[in-house]
Amino acid sequence: MLKIDLNRVELLAEFRYVLRSFLSFSEEAAEQEGIRAQQYQLMQVVAAAREPATIAYVAERMFLKHNSAVELVGRAVEEELLLRKRDLLDARKVVLKLTPRGERVLARLVERHLTELERVGPGVRQALEKVLTK
Repeated sequence: MLKIDLNRVELLAEFRYVLRSFLSFSEEAAEQEGIRAQQYQLMQVVAAAREPATIAYVAERMFLKHNSAVELVGRAVEEELLLRKRDLLDARKVVLKLTPRGERVLARLVERHLTELERVGPGVRQALEKVLTK
């Protein structure tokens, strides 16, 4: 029978708590901007892509099924956060771009998240280090 090391469970629980605390902050910050947290994540993926962002790329980076990514992108387009454009090299492909509104929302959220990470980062680092050193 496998014995549970309660100390390790406690360390993992603390690490999960500090991560979840940051994610909760992120969800609230997105809501305050009038969007969902998943839309914020979508805009990050599109903005940070080193290659043209496609639905397939978004699905991969966000761990979504293709049809879920299509729906998420569709809502973001409706809310004027993203644009769909045909790829200049392959007209069968659709490339995603941030709209000016999407850029403004993303910029505000990135600043808020970086400020929050400066605040909670030491606690996250400490919790992770404790998990990794035990």
